[in-house]
Amino acid sequence: MQNGSNNPYDYYKKTAVFWSDMITMMSSKPTALSAVGPLRNLSTNMKKITAEITEANKEIVEFNNFLIEYYKQLSQTWTDAQNEVTAKTSQLPKDEEGTEAYKRVWIDNFENYFTGLFDSKKFSENYNKLISKELDLMKRWNVVMDVMLKSANMPTKQEIDEIYKELHSLKQKISKLESSTKKSDKNDAE
Repeated sequence: MQNGSNNPYDYYKKTAVFWSDMITMMSSKPTALSAVGPLRNLSTNMKKITAEITEANKEIVEFNNFLIEYYKQLSQTWTDAQNEVTAKTSQLPKDEEGTEAYKRVWIDNFENYFTGLFDSKKFSENYNKLISKELDLMKRWNVVMDVMLKSANMPTKQEIDEIYKELHSLKQKISKLESSTKKSDKNDAE
């Protein structure tokens, strides 16, 4: 089965879209007419959910690649720092003074190595991409959740956030009214 591309993600995406189209087509008119409630809404939104999840899978792979590189950089830095500590401290005496010297060498070495790592362009680029992919994934999952919540006639996260803002605003207004009422009652009593 040739798909014209050697990229497994493209094949996965085409397969997911194909099956999503088939389900949409099969569940369109006759099923939609007989379906009621959230199932009817969910069947009409299934294509969007499938598209979002397909893209999320690609982003998960990219995120994992950045995460692997992140831990690879950390472990390589740890190994390099520990090797240098071992080389520097192999001739130290095995007494209390030697132990204190070992601690100083270990702290200085690890501080230098990890400061160098965290200041490096390679580390910061990878870390920025890692965080960026994580945020992209969260946005994508929020879209999926919003579609599913709308299908179930439930409020979305954005709608709930708006309600909380309005409640907060109302609480502030009530608080101001109560304090002004107390002041006017106090002035009337005098």
